[in-house]
Amino acid sequence: MTSVSGPVRIAIDIGGTFTDLQILEEASGRTLAFKTPTTPGDPSEGLMAGIGGAAAAFGFGLDQVSGLMHGTTIATNAVLERKLPVGALVTTSGFEDVLEIGRHVRKDIYGMRAEPRTLLIERANRFGVAERVTARGAVERALDADDAGRVADAIAASGAEVVAVCLLHAYANPAHERRLGEIIAERCGNVFVSLSSTVSPEIREFERTSTTALNALLMPVVGRYLERLRARMADAGFAAPVYLVQSNGGVTTPEIAAEQPARLLLSGPSGGALAAETIARNLNKPNLIAVDMGGTSFDVSIVHGGRTRIVTQGEVDDCPVRLPMVEIRTIGAGGGSIAWTDAAGSLQVGPQSAGADPGPVAYGRGGTEPTVTDANVALGRIDPDYFLGGATRLDAETARAALQTRIAGPLSLGLEEAAEGILKVATAHMATAIRLSLFEKGLDPKDFALVSFGGAGGLHAIDVAAELGATRVIFPRDPGTLSAWGMLFSDVAHDLAAAKLLPATRESVPALAEMAARLKAEGADLLARDGVPEAQRDYRLAADLRYRGQAYEILVPWPGEAVDADTLTGAVRDFHALHMAQYAHADEHAVPEIVALRLTALGRLAKPAERPFEAAGAGGPKGQRRLYLDGGWQDAAVYDREALTPAAEIAGPAIVEEAHSTILLPGGWRLTVANTGDLLATVAA
Repeated sequence: MTSVSGPVRIAIDIGGTFTDLQILEEASGRTLAFKTPTTPGDPSEGLMAGIGGAAAAFGFGLDQVSGLMHGTTIATNAVLERKLPVGALVTTSGFEDVLEIGRHVRKDIYGMRAEPRTLLIERANRFGVAERVTARGAVERALDADDAGRVADAIAASGAEVVAVCLLHAYANPAHERRLGEIIAERCGNVFVSLSSTVSPEIREFERTSTTALNALLMPVVGRYLERLRARMADAGFAAPVYLVQSNGGVTTPEIAAEQPARLLLSGPSGGALAAETIARNLNKPNLIAVDMGGTSFDVSIVHGGRTRIVTQGEVDDCPVRLPMVEIRTIGAGGGSIAWTDAAGSLQVGPQSAGADPGPVAYGRGGTEPTVTDANVALGRIDPDYFLGGATRLDAETARAALQTRIAGPLSLGLEEAAEGILKVATAHMATAIRLSLFEKGLDPKDFALVSFGGAGGLHAIDVAAELGATRVIFPRDPGTLSAWGMLFSDVAHDLAAAKLLPATRESVPALAEMAARLKAEGADLLARDGVPEAQRDYRLAADLRYRGQAYEILVPWPGEAVDADTLTGAVRDFHALHMAQYAHADEHAVPEIVALRLTALGRLAKPAERPFEAAGAGGPKGQRRLYLDGGWQDAAVYDREALTPAAEIAGPAIVEEAHSTILLPGGWRLTVANTGDLLATVAA
């Protein structure tokens, strides 16, 4: 048994099927992986079970844990499954229907009717209040206290548990929102109140209202989860500080997460993006396609020039979220994705998932719908006796029977042909998601290496690369828990914004400098609240710029710490270059418009040391297995990843196994071992 000494830090990524842990021994920088089933009813139960299991497996006590980095899908799942409380929305009178009107964006431009809107709050619970603030922050009509009281009483009578307050132009002057929030809190008792001027103080009423409504609806969901987690930790005598991973790749305290839970909507996947950045740096490969294939989803993030891209707006189930987040594209394609046939007799895969309970048919927990994992088992690509390093035995015969009954029989296919068809459909879905992520930036897959992680990723990565025309695939160490490993590189992060339309000219420098100073002071207060010493604080500025008349902006990192004429000139120059790269045109003679100034306040946390790599064996194959590849059964050598040395070179077809993942190397590909322990697959000469 591997035992650790001294303080340890734990990173946990709770996915739809498994809860992944990375244990960092702080003195040496060594990391250890552990995996346990997710408990969907109460994820905190699986979290504590995982910590207890890892403590027993690696020989450390809970009193040795110095901190817990916690990535969670609790917010995302609540939105996707609509497990949300009853909410109310208060807007400036006349703007009650902003959520319903939305944007004039139609997927079917020839349809006779617009697509139905995703309504977070019903019309009966949307209230207007008499007040008006101009876009420059001037009070045109003072908040009517009597009318505000009337609205608060109506909210109390509606039974709403949460209230989102989003008044017109509150980003420019939040005074009315703050007073209205106080009145609602006084009259409505224990309701959760979310103010747009706190959550997303930016222009664009629809996106700001959607973000504020989502935040309000998630406050009791995340708050109650954190209460359960605190209770379980207290019962176990576990008192380590907890940090929640945010969509921007940084972490925050439970107190901030409970106030602004919308910042957790991409909590788990952002850890994988951080890991990909670290791998790009360690291997000196600045252009990577990071793909995380777990049990439920397939997440794509792009590392270009050594960095992932931060965007200021995303979407969750057709609901805009205007908050900074790592750019990630997610589709329903994982090991647990269910294969099915539609009314036309076509084979489909996902987006429905068997999840953790009951899981794929091969798990033997009552699942009846065949999945991608069942297809891999039926084709010999997964060893039923070595799943999760032998901790779980899979039922291959039951999986084959389900494939025959549900897919092969109805489609008049052979069992192996049907299983291979499932994998090809899944591969096509994944390749399409990657193409979209690259092509919209004008990037070519051939210029990138694919980085594959997640428990199911190794079985599909090379097929996906071949579909894209990419010729290099990287299999990092501990791929089954890599998103958790990436979380170990997080810092405390607070994203702040100040919206003000200004021409990008030297006359705007005083206003920009005042905004930057105000944001920095606010960021310093938040970091002080987190207990971050001044020596560990860092501040990064950025600006949203656009050409006049455009309905979209580009986020431009501010070139330096000062806000003066020189740095403004640099930002404008960078904007033109970024616009050319993204849209293939730029007008360098035009004066851009500044829409918002942004500041990220960072509290630097200690980072893991470089992971030492030592091979544990001679590197030869440990056996052979029959695989169904390219339309027929063939023999393939099976290797133990832990035994591979930097001198090893493997030719496909082959299988490389480790505790939490399996790598499939088809014919025509070769695999080598980097000095870091990462595996590099390339097309054979």
